[in-house]
Amino acid sequence: MPSALGISFIAPWAITPLLMVGGAFLCYEGVEKLAHKFLHSQEEDATEDAELARALADPAVDLVALEKEKIKGAIRTDFILSAEIIVITLGVAAAMPLMERAMVLATIAVLMTVAVYGIVAGIVKLADLGLRLSKRRRPLARGLGGFLMAAAPQLMRALTIIGTIAMFMVGGGILSHGFAPLHHLSGSAAEAAHGIPGAGGVLGAITPILVSTLAGVLAGIILLVAVKLVTRMLPRKASAWSRHRARFQPVAQ
Repeated sequence: MPSALGISFIAPWAITPLLMVGGAFLCYEGVEKLAHKFLHSQEEDATEDAELARALADPAVDLVALEKEKIKGAIRTDFILSAEIIVITLGVAAAMPLMERAMVLATIAVLMTVAVYGIVAGIVKLADLGLRLSKRRRPLARGLGGFLMAAAPQLMRALTIIGTIAMFMVGGGILSHGFAPLHHLSGSAAEAAHGIPGAGGVLGAITPILVSTLAGVLAGIILLVAVKLVTRMLPRKASAWSRHRARFQPVAQ
């Protein structure tokens, strides 16, 4: 938040480019998730799972390094998303005096931290709560605990799907608003859909969302291809998981 205020005071022209960069990153992350899921065969996933299981069973493997490698991408995405929310708020409050602008940003920051990340933290702890309840003596508590333990993985899978769609919607929406031809195309499509008899009102409302989502997917695909081409030309630095994975390569062969 202080960085956003500083940017609005020193270089207000940089707000829109920062929004575009953040939106493009969200689209890239979304496509990367989909590519990892659909472009890997079941055999590759099974081999990777087996190698990870052997790594976890090996006392010489640094599990902390593996865990840090796993959560680093999630932290980066959350940071970008949080920064996008602050910058969007900053764009809305750009005409306000400095103190009012700071109060608006602080309010949004607190609300997002408590409402969004607090809820996410609660969902992550559902399985732990279910485990505690399942150890109680009362049948009702044990039944509720078993339900929570069974429901937590399904809820996390649903949140993964919803979160990926949201990345395309938010990232694509930011790109469409910042890129004039795409913004005009979205408006024209919404007007055309609004003129359809019967369902025009509903279609006119959802058409801009669909256009933004499709734009986010397309932008993510372009960025993913570009990143893959660049990384192939650059020397690769092995990650913690890659270094541990290499130890098991002879076994897999």
